[in-house]
Amino acid sequence: MIKCIELPLTREKAAPFNAGDRVLLSGTIYTARDAAHKRLDALLDAGRPLPFPLEDACIYYAGPSPAAPGQIIGSAGPTTSGRMDAWAPRLLMLGLRGMIGKGERSGEVIRAIRWAGGLYFGAIGGAGALLSRCITGCEIIAFEDLGTEAVRRLTVKDFPVTVVIDSRGENLYRSGRHAYLLSLSGGKKPGALKP
Repeated sequence: MIKCIELPLTREKAAPFNAGDRVLLSGTIYTARDAAHKRLDALLDAGRPLPFPLEDACIYYAGPSPAAPGQIIGSAGPTTSGRMDAWAPRLLMLGLRGMIGKGERSGEVIRAIRWAGGLYFGAIGGAGALLSRCITGCEIIAFEDLGTEAVRRLTVKDFPVTVVIDSRGENLYRSGRHAYLLSLSGGKKPGALKP
């Protein structure tokens, strides 16, 4: 069953979701990749305001390609989330509630997700052109000099993601791997096979 979330993502909205849930997101998300995260961190160190409110926000780890004539945005697929692991815990502690990307997260990030009552969503890599069809609005709001890595405010409608890490720290990459190994062993404890 596919569930829906209207953003912003409050702690209360995040709580019922479980790792593995398929979700359609609608509302506002912000793009930020490595270079933008480095600048956000520098702004925080300097005590300066960020270009968007962190409270209950959702960051999409993406650097969309330029839009073709008549389009809102170009291809908008996820990038590897682990590259943002150095900065994610701090942002989660300051109110960030959701992140969208691909790939595993560090133990420190998982602990911060649990503390914040947040969610980490996986988007399908290689499907950026299809994902861009769910983006109904796009505006650069910071660091325009970074080009595709500038921070953008996106309006999305029924943007498809999967909960990879839920607010209790359950991790689809681990549970899914474990279920697969169990299926290989006929439902018996996998023994030497480790998830």
